[in-house]
Parts: sequence; C-alpha cells; structure tokens
Amino acid sequence: MNLPNKLTLTRMAIVPFFIACIEIGGFWFTTGALLLFCLAALTDFFDGRIARKYNIITKLGIFLDPLADKLLVSAAFIGFVKFDDLHIPAWMVIAIISREFLITGFRSLAASKNIIIPADKSGKFKTTFQIVVIIIVLVIMIIRDWFWEFYGVAPDMIEIYDKGAYRTLAFLFDVIPFWAVLIAALLTIYSGLNYLIKHRDLLKE
Repeated sequence: MNLPNKLTLTRMAIVPFFIACIEIGGFWFTTGALLLFCLAALTDFFDGRIARKYNIITKLGIFLDPLADKLLVSAAFIGFVKFDDLHIPAWMVIAIISREFLITGFRSLAASKNIIIPADKSGKFKTTFQIVVIIIVLVIMIIRDWFWEFYGVAPDMIEIYDKGAYRTLAFLFDVIPFWAVLIAALLTIYSGLNYLIKHRDLLKE
C-alpha cells in the first residue's frame, strides 16, 4: 500500500478518537478534538499532493479519499447538533449527510460499471469549506469552554460593544455557527446536484 493511501487510512482511524473527544466535551477534550481534526485535515492535504506529485494515484485511493472525508465531516456535524448553544438545526446536518450518502451510492453505481468518478472542483471546494466551518465551530466551542473552565462564566455574561449597542459575546457565537453551517449545507447540496447532472447518463437505466 502506498503512502497516500496510508495517510487516508490514518484519517479514517482518527475519526473514533475525534468523536470520543466531542462526546466527552470540556475545554481539554474539545481542544483535543480540534487538534485531531486538524491532523486529519493535514493528511487530506498531503495524501492528494503526494499522489499527484509522484503519480501514484490508484483506484483504491480515489475510492478511499472521499470516503474518509465524508466520515470525518459527518462525525463532526453530527456531534455539533447535540450542543444546543451552537444553534445548528438538525435539518442542515441531515442535508449535508444525505448528499454524502447519495454521492457515495452514485459512485458505487458507477464503479459497478467500471467507471471511477473522481472528486471535481465543486466537490473539493465543498470539502475545504466544510473543514473550515468545522474548525471555526470547534474554536467557538473551545472559547466557550475556556471562559467556563478558567473564569467560571458563560459567554452570555460578557458584554461587548457592537454597532452602537452592547451585545453579549454569546450573540456572535450564536450567529456564526448557524450561518457558517447553513452556507456549508447549501454548497454541499449544490455540489451533489452538480455531480448528478454531470454524470446523469449513469441514471438512464
């Protein structure tokens, strides 16, 4: 097995530990979740870069790489839903995961016809944006936990001056996760539709 595929499998192996850190929660474990996620994101960057540079792209890698991305991203978004203070609706996460399952099934259909569907530009941009959104949400969670862990206060007790009025820090933390995940969901749906339209010939049966 070549190095890019080993990196991809490493990314998949990180997922259970990432989930455990999210579930346990608290400042230290959420920080651990962020570090694990960033490590997994780095393997995603380097496996593709190495594969292209040394021309060691394989069918196994083409299949495993997007699958590993889907496992990691889905685990993160599902984990976020249980935190009420993030205000991330379940329907957004369902939309994201539904697209991932749909395209995975679509790729399986193509594979049954000996057709390999690699990730296109919209798919890669979607994945990159999802990763950025997840990192932003994790950072917000860490800041919340940091205030509580070391100062014994919640962000909604801290006021900041914004646009001529005082708002609590929690106001920003409430708004950012919602809109970031909403944009990620819309990009994910667009990417899925783009795949289906581009390869609609596979659906003629």
